[in-house]
Amino acid sequence: MLFALVTWQVAVGGPLVGADMWLGNALQRTSPPDAVAEACADLGNLVVAVPVLVAAMTYALVTGGARRWLPPLCLALALAFTALAVTVVKLWLGRPGPPGGTNYYPSGHTATAAVAFGGAALLFSLTVRRPPYWPLPAAAALLTLACSAGLVWRGYHWPLDVVASWCLSWVVLTSAAALMLRGLRRQRPGKGGAPQRS
Repeated sequence: MLFALVTWQVAVGGPLVGADMWLGNALQRTSPPDAVAEACADLGNLVVAVPVLVAAMTYALVTGGARRWLPPLCLALALAFTALAVTVVKLWLGRPGPPGGTNYYPSGHTATAAVAFGGAALLFSLTVRRPPYWPLPAAAALLTLACSAGLVWRGYHWPLDVVASWCLSWVVLTSAAALMLRGLRRQRPGKGGAPQRS
């Protein structure tokens, strides 16, 4: 719902767009040192975020046995779908960005960070034998928030660009998690899965 609202406002140039640009300019003026802001923004780079997800996928495959192929596959597809969806919306709306040019909405870096770090947290959560599980999603959320802030601080994106990517990534990750859990339940002993060692 929020994604639809924000996208509609960006598409029609509604009042949220003016407020968004004002907030973005204000946040740029309160930015931490450039090196800090740039390091945060770089968390959404493919060479930073994707290897984290690949490492989690590899760990899940190595430690989970044959029945663990589904979660890495779901998250690989989730990342690919996110990239496709972001590209389509960018080209459709062609929103100008703070540095000039077009196709800044939604933020691809934010979406990459959210799905890669969030997906890694999901995969590692499946392998954790004992609680607490909360540090994993908390770390993923913190890294995504840092990336989002860095992108706005450095003037690479407007705030609504990153908010839209949060919404899109949430839908993608929750859908992937639902598919993963459903598939893993079907693979349990007695439902077509291999017996587990006690």
